[in-house]
Amino acid sequence: MKQAQINPKEIKQITSDLIKKIDAEAAVSVACEKDGVVNVDVKTRDPQILIGRNNETLQAIQHLLRVMARRISGGQCFIDLDVNEYRKKRNSYLKDLAVSSANDASLSKKEVSLPSMNAYERRIIHMALAERKDVATESRGYEEDRHIVIKPTS
Repeated sequence: MKQAQINPKEIKQITSDLIKKIDAEAAVSVACEKDGVVNVDVKTRDPQILIGRNNETLQAIQHLLRVMARRISGGQCFIDLDVNEYRKKRNSYLKDLAVSSANDASLSKKEVSLPSMNAYERRIIHMALAERKDVATESRGYEEDRHIVIKPTS
């Protein structure tokens, strides 16, 4: 699929239109990065409405925005949606969890199982530990029960 010509004004408009139907008081800002990713930040008084249980609503809105942006731009469009910096804080927490769990696995020489996570969050854990030689990561389980196990390598 070809890379889309991204117009930030159009992305902001479709995002604002969609978000305002859910939360009329939300403020939307859009920034395009050099690699073609469109960062969409939403500020609201009640973020849980847009985030949902286990981040499900946020992911669904991001998917809808990506589909809508693809239709408008005629090509591949990558949208990174965040609400009140939830995703940024969650990513930081996951990286910290990965490092501390890897340290535990390495020191105890025992596997450490993390809670169930969606694919996006599991990828953050895998990437955070990819350079470490003392541990390896593996996804186990199915669907909602899919989780990461961190194993010592020696």
